[in-house]
Amino acid sequence: MNRVVPAEQLDAEIARFTSIIVGRSGNVVATGKRAFYRQIEQPVAAAYALTSEVMACGMGEPDAAEGIDAFLQKRPARWP
Repeated sequence: MNRVVPAEQLDAEIARFTSIIVGRSGNVVATGKRAFYRQIEQPVAAAYALTSEVMACGMGEPDAAEGIDAFLQKRPARWP
């Protein structure tokens, strides 16, 4: 998400986004970044096919199970 904030709020906004990213599974973030860079130059249909496969395969990963369990139990995820 792009956002414009006054200069005096920039550090707080960076900290907010950083805390969101740090709270995510490192494995999921790394997988997503790899998929992003693999699909970025592809035509839209091929990019959707690639990222759909990556997301579907990711559902079998332990971090996906932990994320779903945490969501359903209304608790923070505990990443390995």
